Amino acid sequence: MLDFSQQPQISDKEALILLECGELQETHGLIPWSSNYTFLIALAADGREALAIYKPRRGERPLWDFPDGTLCQRECAAFLISEALGWGLVPPTILREGPHGVGSVQYYIPHNPDENYFTFGSKYERQLRQIALFDCIINNADRKGGHCLLDEKGRVRAIDHGVCFHTQPKLRTVIWDFEGKPIPPHLMADLEQLCMKLEKPPLSDQLKLLLTDDEIDALRERLDALMISRRFPRPGPGRNYPWPPI
Repeated sequence: MLDFSQQPQISDKEALILLECGELQETHGLIPWSSNYTFLIALAADGREALAIYKPRRGERPLWDFPDGTLCQRECAAFLISEALGWGLVPPTILREGPHGVGSVQYYIPHNPDENYFTFGSKYERQLRQIALFDCIINNADRKGGHCLLDEKGRVRAIDHGVCFHTQPKLRTVIWDFEGKPIPPHLMADLEQLCMKLEKPPLSDQLKLLLTDDEIDALRERLDALMISRRFPRPGPGRNYPWPPI
């Protein structure tokens, strides 16, 4: 039985270094109920051990609307956008070689699986507002309630971003609490900063390694639309709610 309480409580910066420099030691098996092959994996560096979520490219299930072998790259791109916004929503995530080939490796967040978006109530409204806006930016096609975790420090973290950054509108989410409402000024300021960061290194160079030029252009267009409307979108006529919702 794994002791998840032993996961180091370290900063995201320290976790990122551990992911980049740590030796992937062993896999603890597949995560159940995942659409793609998802492994819980151990890594170690400088006498420190930790757990991570490893999603190898070769284990991705083909999708009709997303290019094959790109979901792990989208996981990493979502982390970069979260960091560029300064919101720290997505746990540290990198692309690296693993026991089943190249894949995304994300620092594991210990959490109570019974706590998620549907149980949070209004207590975490500020962070959920950020996640709702984040999903608009990255065009998240699958924000389920269970993709919002509460970590040991009381922060809401967002996971599972493999089906994001499509060039066509595909926003599907359970978080419609803020539909049509004005985007608060401090979040608008963060969007403006992101627009500027997208135009220069290091973010521009990092995204080019993960997304196509068309996908990056579509990202800019979504940001521009939000800057003009200054409001959270409303559900459209399409399928805007994921299934199953959890």
